[in-house]
Amino acid sequence: MRKLIESTFVSLDGIIDDTRPSTASRAEPQHWGQPYWDADHAGYAEKLMNSADALLLGRVTYQGFAEAWSSRAGDPGADAMNAMPKYVASRTLTETTWNASLIKGDVAEEVARLKEQPGRNILKWGTGELDRTLVQHGLVDEFHFWYFPVVVGAGKHLFEGAGFDTTHLRLADVDRFDSGIVVHVYVPK
Repeated sequence: MRKLIESTFVSLDGIIDDTRPSTASRAEPQHWGQPYWDADHAGYAEKLMNSADALLLGRVTYQGFAEAWSSRAGDPGADAMNAMPKYVASRTLTETTWNASLIKGDVAEEVARLKEQPGRNILKWGTGELDRTLVQHGLVDEFHFWYFPVVVGAGKHLFEGAGFDTTHLRLADVDRFDSGIVVHVYVPK
């Protein structure tokens, strides 16, 4: 069975994103995280990408990634990102581009079905509304929380308003980067 791996950037005060709509763009990970994106960061992201053969994305992450990546070409990382099949969970999108398919029907059932298919890991970047369903149904096999050495002060917190019961995890691994990023890998207990 394939593993579903969640990968999320988190500030030290637990911020994962802007609380849209707002003017707190400083809370967007591409603003506070970018100064720390170095060779260690790229290498870890590449390791995650190389372990997977599909991406699972919520609408917001899908649209942001499609905008950022779809026009890039000519380097192995961009080419791999663009070629990889993507599965998008959305209640509002009616069509996709960028080598993506909309998940139709019950998201938990479809993700469970994807995990049963042969292949490598399924990688999910970002934490948002989709995670409520994934955590409630025990579908995430590993959480990779990238803690950045920055306090943002405003924005959406990790699992804010998730509405699921207490979920206990076990620390499986820790990676430290020279930039100060520390990745904690957790698995269900």
